[in-house]
Amino acid sequence: MPRRTRPFQSATPAIAFVSALAISFVLQVHGTNATELQRCTDDAMIVFDASGSMSGNKKLGLATSVTRIDEVKSALARVLPATARLRRVGLITYGPGPYSQCNVDVKLRPVHNAAKRIMSAVDRLVPAGKTPLTSAVEQAAAILDYRRKPGVVVVLTDGEETCGRSPCDLGKQLRMQADHLIVHIIAFRSDYFSWTGEQSLLETKCLAEKNNGLYISADTEEELVEAFKKTLWCPAISSSSSPGSAVAR
Repeated sequence: MPRRTRPFQSATPAIAFVSALAISFVLQVHGTNATELQRCTDDAMIVFDASGSMSGNKKLGLATSVTRIDEVKSALARVLPATARLRRVGLITYGPGPYSQCNVDVKLRPVHNAAKRIMSAVDRLVPAGKTPLTSAVEQAAAILDYRRKPGVVVVLTDGEETCGRSPCDLGKQLRMQADHLIVHIIAFRSDYFSWTGEQSLLETKCLAEKNNGLYISADTEEELVEAFKKTLWCPAISSSSSPGSAVAR
């Protein structure tokens, strides 16, 4: 009699079970409540700035051998593996592309254990183009199905919107349609880097404020690492402030 084989079973339930056990252990150790547990497991989209300015290599006005985008890649690689074990993560980039100066590219929708796939996509980026930050966040929110369920958008940018849209107007629109979406902004060396003035930077801050998020300024790779931890990691393993804080340093 031929041996009966078991039907194929997807590994996804096993991955989810292991992730749940890991989260449960962390919560027990740190006394985290149910609300924080939800924040640990919500899907997340990283919006990654690969516009032309990310090729810059000045720090405090002095040229260095490391570009902005290389510092961001290094910082993200230090944080993302721990994140990807706890929640599904996806990636949108903006800047380079074959179609226009305001290109937005969906690299990956949220999946389990996405760290290697995301870093592979990020490592291939060559900065170019403008900053369609608003359109990128809008697409990230749509991918997260933000009208029906919670989600987290983490935006890494070194400047303001330069493709003619208003981040603040989008923030208000998203909040009117759903109050459980979180949009965090990590502004990398943007305090003195603005094409159109302080008002444009305030627009980006407004996007975070309207959607329960943090606006975090970072000037070094170590500050980037801390910013990624605050926005991507589970609160139980992060020193994050609670959502709603408009500005963090």
